Amino acid sequence: MAPPGVARDPRCLVLVDGEHYPPVIARALAMLVAEGDRPVAALLVGGQEKLGQVPWDLGIPVEVPSGIEDREAALARVLRQTGVRRVVDLSDEPILGYTARTRMASVALWCGATYEGADFCFTPPDRSAHPAVPSVAVFGTGKRTGKTAMAGFAARLYREAGLDPVVLAMGRGGPAEPEVLAAGTRLDREHLLALVAEGRHASSDYVEDAMTSGAATVGAWRAGGGLAGAMAYTNFPAALAAAEALAPGLLVLEGSGAAIPPARAGAGVLVANAATAPEALGSYFGLYRLLLADVVVLTMCEESLGQEYMAAAKRCARSTSLSQPKVVCTVFRPYPLADVSGRKIWFGTTANERAGPVLKHHLEATFGCEVVAISHALARRDELRRDLSSLADAAGGHPVEALAVELKAAAVDVVTRWAAEHGLDVVYVDNRPQVVGGEGPLEPLLLEVAQLARTRWTP
Repeated sequence: MAPPGVARDPRCLVLVDGEHYPPVIARALAMLVAEGDRPVAALLVGGQEKLGQVPWDLGIPVEVPSGIEDREAALARVLRQTGVRRVVDLSDEPILGYTARTRMASVALWCGATYEGADFCFTPPDRSAHPAVPSVAVFGTGKRTGKTAMAGFAARLYREAGLDPVVLAMGRGGPAEPEVLAAGTRLDREHLLALVAEGRHASSDYVEDAMTSGAATVGAWRAGGGLAGAMAYTNFPAALAAAEALAPGLLVLEGSGAAIPPARAGAGVLVANAATAPEALGSYFGLYRLLLADVVVLTMCEESLGQEYMAAAKRCARSTSLSQPKVVCTVFRPYPLADVSGRKIWFGTTANERAGPVLKHHLEATFGCEVVAISHALARRDELRRDLSSLADAAGGHPVEALAVELKAAAVDVVTRWAAEHGLDVVYVDNRPQVVGGEGPLEPLLLEVAQLARTRWTP
């Protein structure tokens, strides 16, 4: 059942269900053997309709989850007991529907096994790279979860704790060759505009990480993304070598979108937007990501989300008996990296429009500025330009004294350039997490993650 031209291990574990008449399963197993496969065991994943009518004899041991053991835990157990690295799924809906089947596939991939069926084959993402120093992976369930803000927050915490971190950040706008930004590199408007003039993405994650954390960073690129976080192409191996050459005490390996760093990190922090967490964590290949995490940070946990939704998000983070990561609920709040007190500012963000009033209040109450206008179109260039034009047209001039903007998306090529052309200051803004629930505070948990990475690391 492997795709044409793909080498396969003949030893396999077969998933079966009670919706199939046992003699039919036996015929299918015989055909597998005839094709060169060698089933070593079968796992009954559910269903009773057609069982008990004939002797249950498939010619191989049949594992049945017992007691409180669920089928996901049983799959992991049997794979570990047998050492098999290939699962052949002969079950069907309704016993394994779309979500349940991809959760089983997540467990198989986590155990290092391929997962094959009638018209699919999932292979474990390559995580064979072994960092030369302890490492923490920070990865997300998708874009705009707050992953980069969390990686920068962790790197700053680790730097202040004397752990000498280096951040390796992949991005869909990353540099052609790995680029190193030394710790404490000053990244002002002129430096960022120079990157744009060279045709580069000046808001790439490694630039944001360097600006917000003060740690050394290395930028890499990646293209394409798989369901379980693999990438089609990347220069990550060269970037890892460049990061290791800096002799860090700890590596922070930052994912990109839903892509996971292709390395055996010692510990993992999974970042998920609470508004989409039930789908992103509880179904499909969200489970694979959960199994790699020691801490799950739920972001955007605003009061407007509702307690029932938050409870659902936390349940999804605990949706398997195979792993019990600690869960922290957070909100992000803007933190200007320069003084804005007493100034009238325009604020550019990727945050949803619903967050506007909260962000405005936070900036004004915490930093003593007046937020004249907010644009939520930082990732939509045409709309962003219209917002800036409207600002310039107001009262026939500039009703603001500075533009405050997150270092994301069009922050440099549109906002910073526009500010330079109109004689306005630019203040870059970090997004910092505040814990609002769960098993926080966040700082001790992130330090625990770093200690786990150091404990688990072997030369």
